[in-house]
Amino acid sequence: MRIRMEGTLTKWNDDRGFGFIAPTRGGPEVFVHISAFPNDGVRPTLGEKLTFEIETDKDGKKRAKHLSCPERPSVRRAPPASFRRHASYRRKERTGFFARIIPLLVVLGLIVYGYGEYSRRALSLTENAVKPAIQAPAQIYRCDGRTHCSHMRSCDEATFFLRNCPGVKMDGDHDGVPCEQQWCTR
Repeated sequence: MRIRMEGTLTKWNDDRGFGFIAPTRGGPEVFVHISAFPNDGVRPTLGEKLTFEIETDKDGKKRAKHLSCPERPSVRRAPPASFRRHASYRRKERTGFFARIIPLLVVLGLIVYGYGEYSRRALSLTENAVKPAIQAPAQIYRCDGRTHCSHMRSCDEATFFLRNCPGVKMDGDHDGVPCEQQWCTR
C-alpha cells in the first residue's frame, strides 16, 4: 500500500537538479530529484507545497517519487532555459519522438526485406517449373529424311520438320504453315 505524504520544498540546487523536502508531519528531510517532478515545464521553487511517495534506493536512502504539485496551474508552458539545460529533462525530451519512430522504421524495413525475399523465391520457383516444359518438345523429333505430309503424325511434328530439316515439301503455299490439308487445319 502506498502512502502519499505532503511537504514543502526547503532546498533546491537548480544546476544539479535535486533538492530536499521537509515533510509536513515532521521527520528528516527527503531527497528529491528533478526526474520525480511532473514534466509540466515549471521549475521547482523553494516553499512550494508538494505531495509525494517515498521509496528506498539500493543504498537504503529515502527519496521522493511520484511527485505532484497541487498549487501549480494545470496549463502546460514551455520550460525555462535553466530547467531545459538539465540532462534528465533533455533525455526525456529526446526519447519521445525517437522512441516511437526508430522501432517503426525497423519493422517497416523488415517487412520490405521479407517481401523482397518472398518475391524473389517465388519467381525462381516459377521459372524452374516452366523451363523443362518449354525445352522438352525439341527433344522429341529429329530430322530423319521424311519430307512429305503423309509421313507426319501431327501438326507439331510437321512444324518441327519444316523449321529444322532441309528439303521438306510440306508448305505448298509458302505461308509458314505445313500440311494445311491434313494436320494443321485452322
